[in-house]
Amino acid sequence: MIIAASTKDVPTGPKVVAIGSFDGVHLGHKHLLAQAQKLASAEGWPLLVYTFDPPTKVFVRGVGMLSTLSEKLELLEEAGVDITLAVSFDEAFAARDKEEFLSDLREIGARRIVVGTDFGFGRGRSGRPADLEEVAPTTVVPLLELSGGPVKSTRIRELLEAGDVEAARHLLGRPYTARGIVLRGDRLGSRIGFPTANVEPAPNKVLPRGVFAAEAASAPGPFPAVVNVGLRPTVDGSELRFEAHLLGFGGDLYGHELKVTFLKKLRDEKRFASLEELRSQIARDVTAAREYFGL
Repeated sequence: MIIAASTKDVPTGPKVVAIGSFDGVHLGHKHLLAQAQKLASAEGWPLLVYTFDPPTKVFVRGVGMLSTLSEKLELLEEAGVDITLAVSFDEAFAARDKEEFLSDLREIGARRIVVGTDFGFGRGRSGRPADLEEVAPTTVVPLLELSGGPVKSTRIRELLEAGDVEAARHLLGRPYTARGIVLRGDRLGSRIGFPTANVEPAPNKVLPRGVFAAEAASAPGPFPAVVNVGLRPTVDGSELRFEAHLLGFGGDLYGHELKVTFLKKLRDEKRFASLEELRSQIARDVTAAREYFGL
């Protein structure tokens, strides 16, 4: 897949262009991309995705993101996209009028355009799908409905924030993942017999809260894991921690990137009266995770 950061980097020639934030590249996005790919195949043109970093709602409303730019690019490539134009969404870009955006589409060779029904563009979202017809014939794809509602990034974000990783998986079409560099922590896990990798995720990345059975992958992985995302109330923690105890692994992960795939919620985080009670609960969590993985 060709990746471009500005319109000037885009190869010349006619294209089918799908536009949107594509945060999470969920099943709704894949539904839209499938329509765009049909058009591209029929015309013999490449499919270009015009997207934004960070996603528009992350910048405008301060919500968390489902996928970092690198994650999104990987997912779009897996979806069969030929070219991705990922522009920086900042104050200057948000202030552009709709005519500037239409000029972008002409510059990159848009001959067919595909968007969702809720798409808006330009300052104050003044541009609507009908305005895109000034550039090229435009297909407006209705939102995909699944499990009683539309498949949208906002809905998935809410499920994850509630810790419901299994419902989120259903709408994403795959398990939810987060990755980050392993940093040195306070070694509390080691002191109570369950060493953990302290993962630093990308800023604004959505993390489900609670204790989960998960898969943790780095250079030696993947390994089944018990993952905790929370404040560690038993030790009066005040900062959100993202920690993974890898089952059957005894090496050193400091400085390595760890990719965590959330599979099943085991329980909510809670305060225990003592570290011994916490240790006993973690032992039960490990047993539950082993049962989940059939170990």
